[in-house]
Amino acid sequence: MGIESIFAFIIALILLFIVVKLFAWPLKILFKLVINGVLGAVLLFLVNFIGGSFGINVGINGVTALIAGFFGVPGVIFLVIFKNLL
Repeated sequence: MGIESIFAFIIALILLFIVVKLFAWPLKILFKLVINGVLGAVLLFLVNFIGGSFGINVGINGVTALIAGFFGVPGVIFLVIFKNLL
């Protein structure tokens, strides 16, 4: 095992590390979006379920689901405020 083999092994490890980092970054973002989406959907359901007795409801459609899913809790708060202002 010469110096060339060791050098090639180190380069391969560095490239493997870079490739793993490049693929792990989008998975983190995707996981965060999924968590926000589930939390947003649950909050929309809770707002409609609990807020119904207080006259507060937010229609669940494609646009509200996207806002709640993408922004999570702040998105649901925005939808409730926006719905009550109009």
